[in-house]
Amino acid sequence: MSVSGRKSSLTPLKSILREIQDFRDGFGSMSRRSFEVKFSHHHRSRSQSAVLDDCSKKLEVLRQSKWASMPPELLRDVIQRVENSESVWPSRKNVVACAAVCSAWREVTKELVQTPEQSGKLTFPISLKQPGPRDVTMQCFIKRDRTTSTYYLYLGLSPNVLENGKFLLAARKFRRATSTDYIISFNSEDFSRGSNSYVGKLRSNFLGTKFTIYDCQPSQSCVAISSNRAVRRIGSKQVSPRVPSCSYNIAHIAYELNVLGTRGPRRMQCTLYSIPASAMEAGGCAPTPTEFAKEVEELLPPLPQIKSKAAVADCSTAEAESTGDTMSKDSPLVLKNKAPRWHEQLQCWCLNFRGRVTVASVKNFQLVAANEPTQSTSQSDHERVLLQFGKVGKDMFTMDYRYPLSAFQSFSICLSSFDTKLACE
Repeated sequence: MSVSGRKSSLTPLKSILREIQDFRDGFGSMSRRSFEVKFSHHHRSRSQSAVLDDCSKKLEVLRQSKWASMPPELLRDVIQRVENSESVWPSRKNVVACAAVCSAWREVTKELVQTPEQSGKLTFPISLKQPGPRDVTMQCFIKRDRTTSTYYLYLGLSPNVLENGKFLLAARKFRRATSTDYIISFNSEDFSRGSNSYVGKLRSNFLGTKFTIYDCQPSQSCVAISSNRAVRRIGSKQVSPRVPSCSYNIAHIAYELNVLGTRGPRRMQCTLYSIPASAMEAGGCAPTPTEFAKEVEELLPPLPQIKSKAAVADCSTAEAESTGDTMSKDSPLVLKNKAPRWHEQLQCWCLNFRGRVTVASVKNFQLVAANEPTQSTSQSDHERVLLQFGKVGKDMFTMDYRYPLSAFQSFSICLSSFDTKLACE
């Protein structure tokens, strides 16, 4: 087929995408404008009913539109063409636009879009909690804002041009009396634990040597939900009070104390309770959530009797509390930092970051599996770098991760490296 013929065949598809995007943007703009109306005290009920009626009419138009009534074969072909042609951001937003047309489009899009492990692509928000690809790394970068103690995660090859990167996650540092919290969110401006954009948090001890990663939704190994009021916080922005804003302990990070004060890189170990060690074996698999939990109680086994007033859902205790859980049959995955070598000419510790790190820093690290390799795991696969983090400029860092880690887990581990650790250096 000639170039002109190929262009003409893509023209109808692009016109469809533009029309869908305009329809979706119009609906979204109407919704945002309507709910931004400030109601007066005397006319509150009338204004609210008018807004709800307007939204209901718009939704009804959407359900009865020509896009919602497309034949299944044609619908599947259109979305498959969009999925194949729009492989990188920002053009990949067209795939997300297809999922926002109606429920029929959404189901077909979710069926056709593969996980990052299979495709190496990040599409929907749930992709940030799914394992990365096995054969290649997902290359990201982190931008630090010192004035607000905020960290931004972007998907992109180069941190030099921010507009070419796709925003993924943001985290803000909050100092407590005896600890430090990093609240992680999908929204770079909303870090409320009661918000729908809340993803999880990273908490450190007083010395900054031990960290715990908490997820907002349970993994397959969690067996308990806390009823403690301090844990089950319901924010004013949360849509449904039936969905508790809990914290589920999914990982623990420990930095080795440098008691003698000798010079050298940091030593760290990360225990991932939500990922079994068998995930690193040939044919092994890591937990892959397909959607965010709507009713967390439905995803968990019956609750055990919890007598402690400060109880928290903890995946690390799943092995002791559950008899039929997967974690009781398999130990958690443990990662350790790859030991650097001393370079005599440069007079510094060095690691091969393959050009992704350009500035020497004590924060730089590479993580590999610490569990003993099995017969089904080759030595090269066992020593493969699963996560690397390093500095490339002032307040700019790269983060490359792969299977079995997710973007959320990798970002949380990298955040622990930003804390000052006087006892470790």
